[in-house]
Parts: sequence; structure tokens; C-alpha cells
Amino acid sequence: YILYQNYPNPFNPETKINFDIPERSIVTIKVFDALGRLVAYLANGELLEAGKKQVDFNAVSLSSGIYFYRLKAGNYSETKKMIMMK
Repeated sequence: YILYQNYPNPFNPETKINFDIPERSIVTIKVFDALGRLVAYLANGELLEAGKKQVDFNAVSLSSGIYFYRLKAGNYSETKKMIMMK
């Protein structure tokens, strides 16, 4: 499993999040603000086949600041930071 850094970062208002999953997995990707509040679901328990994947995140309704995105797939979990600058 690999979760890549979003691109571009910093972003305004759209960014791409790429990840690799080595086997068919149920995938959840959540975005949190700096206080730990859930602000978006990019994948919500979706069954995905193995391979390279990409999701787009549009933060047009969010304010500038630091956000975190978390990938969960199988027993794997990883969180990375991203910066929204308007």
C-alpha cells in the first residue's frame, strides 16, 4: 500500500491524491481540518481493484489552512498533510 503526497501542494482549490493498493480492498479516504473535524469523504468504503488510483479533491467551500487526508484499506492506514491557500 502506498499513499502519495497530494499534487499540487499547496493547492487552490483542487488537488489530486494518488495511491496504490496491492490487492482488492475496501477503501476509505477522509479529509480532516487542523482540529480533527471531518470535512469530506473522497471514498467511503468502496471496493476497489488492485492498482494505481487517483481521487480529486475540490476544496472550494473550505477556508485556507492545513488539512489532513487519511487512506484506510484493509489493515493499512496512513495520513498525510496538505495545505489549501486561497
